[in-house]
Amino acid sequence: MPLLVKLPRPRGRTWVIGVPYLWLTVFFMLPFLILLRISVTNLGASIDPFSPLLFYQDGLLQIWLQLDNFLSIFGTRADDGSWAPAWTIYLVAYGNSLKYAAATTAIALLIGYPFAYFIARSRPSVRPVLLMLVMLPFWTSFLLRIYAWKGLLADYGILNNTLLALGLISAPIEMLYTDVSMLVGMVYVYCPFMILPLYANLVKMDVRLLEAAYDLGTTPFKAFWLITVPLSRAGIVAGSMLVFIPCVGEFVIPSLLGGADNLMIGRVVWDEMFSANNWPRAAALSVVMILLILVPMAIHSRSSHPSASQGR
Repeated sequence: MPLLVKLPRPRGRTWVIGVPYLWLTVFFMLPFLILLRISVTNLGASIDPFSPLLFYQDGLLQIWLQLDNFLSIFGTRADDGSWAPAWTIYLVAYGNSLKYAAATTAIALLIGYPFAYFIARSRPSVRPVLLMLVMLPFWTSFLLRIYAWKGLLADYGILNNTLLALGLISAPIEMLYTDVSMLVGMVYVYCPFMILPLYANLVKMDVRLLEAAYDLGTTPFKAFWLITVPLSRAGIVAGSMLVFIPCVGEFVIPSLLGGADNLMIGRVVWDEMFSANNWPRAAALSVVMILLILVPMAIHSRSSHPSASQGR
């Protein structure tokens, strides 16, 4: 007689939660661990980024971690071998990346919030068309859109030629390869990532709250500031993260629109990996950049939901 074993039926909640966890493990955690492993590798004479970390010596199993790849980010090593903290070029690149990412996020929020508010308050029959116009740039190649801005902002590009023809300027204005051109390109590319989360949040807001505020004598601006903005906080946070995080590691836009002084960490990682062929240093820079983003996000998430963290 065959032995029958009754297995517990998996619950739907387990599958729903398990699929995202599996996705994060395969496509985030494993690549991150590979980066971490390369970042502590000693290239040696073979220049192999996957050189073994474990080896036998004198009958003992030893591990060799090259931590200089991380120490060189935050300081320099003297001739006698001592290490001292210093303001290295890598810290300059991190600072520039955070500065430009924060500026891009702020400008995208100032531009994207009115757009999202207008779409959310428009007629339901018009909203699909307006949303399609917001997403329309995604149908064009990313590189083509950036090159189009080069043609617009060049010394004798469309914008300067138009101003010269109108007699508003006597010589071309230097707009390309500056901070302004880089910020314009980054805001243009990432502004839809700010608009869409804001729209999704604002369209669900109960407008009866505003009507009640108006009945109580509140001015439109005060009602907007005290009711609409707080209720759209989730959309502001989501949009800001969707813009800020990719802007920190942006490489293409600073390379095509930014100048030589616009040193950002994405360009430094590229140079270390493909020009200097120093994969461990590039991996260490990437690991620090990931931690620089994830750690503040985790602290913010934990502080925003203290009851949930205490319940665990």
